[in-house]
Amino acid sequence: MGCGSSTPVAAPATGADNGHRRTPADDPGEVGKSNAIDRQLERDRQQDELKVKLLLLGAGESGKSTIFKQMRIIYGTPRSEDDLRMYGVVVRSNVVTAVRKLCQLLRSLEAESQLAGESAADPEDTMSPKEAYDLLRAHLIDGNGPPLEEATNGGADWVGHSARAGLGPNNDAKLFLQLWRPVKILWESRTLKEVWQKRAQVNIIDGHKDYLQDVSRIASPSFKPTTQDILLARVKTTQVVMERYRIDGIEFEMYDVGGQRSERRKWLDCFDNVDAVLFVAALSEYDQKLAEARRTNRMIEALELFRSVCNNRAFSNSQTSIMLFLNKKDVFAEKILYSDIAAQPEFKDYAGPPRDFNHGVLYFIQRFKECLISDEQEFKDSFIHVTCATDTNNMEFVLDSTRTIIMTDNLRRSGFLGNG
Repeated sequence: MGCGSSTPVAAPATGADNGHRRTPADDPGEVGKSNAIDRQLERDRQQDELKVKLLLLGAGESGKSTIFKQMRIIYGTPRSEDDLRMYGVVVRSNVVTAVRKLCQLLRSLEAESQLAGESAADPEDTMSPKEAYDLLRAHLIDGNGPPLEEATNGGADWVGHSARAGLGPNNDAKLFLQLWRPVKILWESRTLKEVWQKRAQVNIIDGHKDYLQDVSRIASPSFKPTTQDILLARVKTTQVVMERYRIDGIEFEMYDVGGQRSERRKWLDCFDNVDAVLFVAALSEYDQKLAEARRTNRMIEALELFRSVCNNRAFSNSQTSIMLFLNKKDVFAEKILYSDIAAQPEFKDYAGPPRDFNHGVLYFIQRFKECLISDEQEFKDSFIHVTCATDTNNMEFVLDSTRTIIMTDNLRRSGFLGNG
């Protein structure tokens, strides 16, 4: 009694069971459910095989994040007001960053005396370009400027403060509202136009010229960033960012990662099961140096990085398409008019005519093709695009063509198409 098992004894099978325990396989309803689950799993597997994983790679400031933003404009959902306020802070902060670098460059070029001989372009301005420069230099470089009045730009400011933008950008955006008038006066001077042509020396974002030409609008209390403002906005990518898009019934995952050397260790986490790498290089950076390595030419860095990507074991098989986007063609077309490709020591073998857009582009395409070290590797011309990432019409055409190529390759690898 005290030591007996307390486990109940099963009653003997009777009746229709004929001594056999019933299993789910004996129940038509359970069989139907199991088959439905199997069919769903098979559909999910096929759908997963058709899912396209895109990875944006390239050196810092090449335009990867702009292309990432274009994907959302073309295929995704509109920005929320919280997003727009964050970008409003970033745009104003970007102006301050550009002006700070321009003031540093103006000083290093010893152009201050040249500026002293100028009058304000607008007769209604009460400050001369030299006085505007002195005030900006004192606040943005030397840190010894006189106290500034709180910004009163005509009413409640729509952008306001954005915690998402971070402390530094918010502080710079506040400075912008206090200093935008001297910024406008300095920008309109003849001297600064000449200094701008030498901006490569201090790595100013080329597209921020559009901001500098429109500071009155950006300072307005009703300022709300446009699509173009967002595309031009510079926010350093310091983490892996992913967004999903459903296009023509196919799911796309696009990953954007930081391009600076310090960020590239994070790339490895994204290399698994990649269908296509979109490698972005800026054509216009042939005469610029890296921000993180002042002696290294930016185009040389892009070429070496492209070489390492093409020959990485994760991508060097036939399972991954590699597309090359030679970006910033608009800036390149402007820059070659006064900055000779052959004058750069790294590209002294350039034999084409100076100031020639097509010859310059073909030269750099060939340089990238030479990065393929295996004779078995093939880089089709259809995989190369010369782009302007801030031009939505251009990028819509390029991304649509790229999507078609990637989908065709993906279907072929999945066995849905032949091997031809």
